[in-house]
Amino acid sequence: MMTAVIFDLDGTLIDSAPAIHAVSNAELVARGFAPLTLDQVRSFVGRGVPHLVRCLLETSGENADGPLHGEICATLIERYETQLEGNHFYPGVRAALDQLRDHGHRLAICTNKPYGPAEAVLFHLGILDLFDVVIGGDSLPTRKPEPAMLHAAHERLGGGPMIYVGDSEIDAETAANAGAPFALYTEGYRKSDVHDLRHQVAFSEFEMLPAIVANWHWGA
Repeated sequence: MMTAVIFDLDGTLIDSAPAIHAVSNAELVARGFAPLTLDQVRSFVGRGVPHLVRCLLETSGENADGPLHGEICATLIERYETQLEGNHFYPGVRAALDQLRDHGHRLAICTNKPYGPAEAVLFHLGILDLFDVVIGGDSLPTRKPEPAMLHAAHERLGGGPMIYVGDSEIDAETAANAGAPFALYTEGYRKSDVHDLRHQVAFSEFEMLPAIVANWHWGA
């Protein structure tokens, strides 16, 4: 049975934290702030650029919603589209995506990263053409954990059986809000214990994913 397989991006298909850390620190230092650690910046990832910038400013002792917020959001998005070094696949991702496509499954991305940077990094890594649909955090009026993004991707893929693949608390909440089965990749950016996140299946290696999709018991 052909399935709509919808993926989160950061922390699921790619480890983008090093790249986000680099561009965030470049922006902070350019504005006279101290650089932050990789672990600090990684903990801010997942809710979109506005949330990231609020965290950067708050940690730097600035008003999180002051006049700098909009300025830094705009310049970070510009940096994201061109400063792409530091983004890399998790092990086994490319092979799993190719296998899913070869088996006829339809693939989409739903990410809170803005559409432009998401498209740029997918192109940079050579996998943009594997996805029939890419929806970014600025593509719709709402972003995850609201369910509209998943519903839109599912509809654009033609409906039918669907599974959402993500790594975080936000992804688990999004799947629950959308009424979608959730496959949790355990090696991403989550902060909670695996058992504390709502999911139907968890996996630690992408080599496992094609079999998970193939053997999923829809409606069970």
